[in-house]
Amino acid sequence: MNHRQAGASLSRPGTTAVAGARSEGPPSRRHAGSQSRAAARRAARASSLDRQVEAAIREGYELLVSAPMLAVLGVIATMFLAINLVFAELYLHLGGISGVRPGSFTDAFFFSVQTLSTIGYGITHPVSLPANLVVTVQAMLGPILTVFATGVVFTHATRVRPLVEFAPVAVVTEIEGQPTLVVRVRGGSRSSLPGAWVRLTIVRTELDPGGLAVGRMRDLSPVLEPLPLVSLGLTVMHTIDASSPLHGLGPEGLRAGTAGLMVNLVALDRTGQVVQAVHHYSQEQILFGRRFVSSLAEFRDGQLRFDASRFLELEPEAAA
Repeated sequence: MNHRQAGASLSRPGTTAVAGARSEGPPSRRHAGSQSRAAARRAARASSLDRQVEAAIREGYELLVSAPMLAVLGVIATMFLAINLVFAELYLHLGGISGVRPGSFTDAFFFSVQTLSTIGYGITHPVSLPANLVVTVQAMLGPILTVFATGVVFTHATRVRPLVEFAPVAVVTEIEGQPTLVVRVRGGSRSSLPGAWVRLTIVRTELDPGGLAVGRMRDLSPVLEPLPLVSLGLTVMHTIDASSPLHGLGPEGLRAGTAGLMVNLVALDRTGQVVQAVHHYSQEQILFGRRFVSSLAEFRDGQLRFDASRFLELEPEAAA
């Protein structure tokens, strides 16, 4: 009886030791777990690097597409010349090109140009294995460069650019007895603005119920005054009445907590394409006591016509 109890008492520590070993796991499992965690970290770093490279390529592409056309053509020409210079050095070092004079960088360069552009006159051609391998790599780069250049030039040429000119300032003037925020905008290069949609947003610093200063964006209801006959411009007005976020704010009150005025314009150009333009007015560019000059002028024949030269001009509010 005592022997059984002793055996049972001896078996308990063994059982505890086995349970403890199981909780820690055998060495092979711990090693496999550390390897899987290391592999997961390497995969995460590789994924992060891929995202960074992709973001850099996209940013460079957007920068190239938005650059002037001469700059785009210059970048493409520089890439073309750089690739040919590198491969010309390889051909000159490796040799094995029939029809290329030994030591002639000019012959090697023009052979590289023919290979990259897939011209292939047949006078010069590779005859050695190393030269054929280099030609194979360059032959794969040729279509890639062509597709890249074609895509950039086509995107640049067909990209819609808003030819829109905003007045350099916005004004707060009295119209029909009410203070009114006025913004003027017109199409540039004889572009018309039919069916324009405009959004006015004031950015102000306000105090929340807890007394914390927060930036808020308040939409202002705009009223458009287009020029239907010539469609060269429009006047955007916002009446500062009791429902306006600007109600009761004078020049000092408006400038004290206002970060700026955002004007978002969506319209059609003469080709029927949708164009969008965004303009920002700072505090200093919102003027009081000034108004825009009437763009309608009476000519010698007695008819009222649109005078584009006066569309963005200002005059004192008290002027007759």
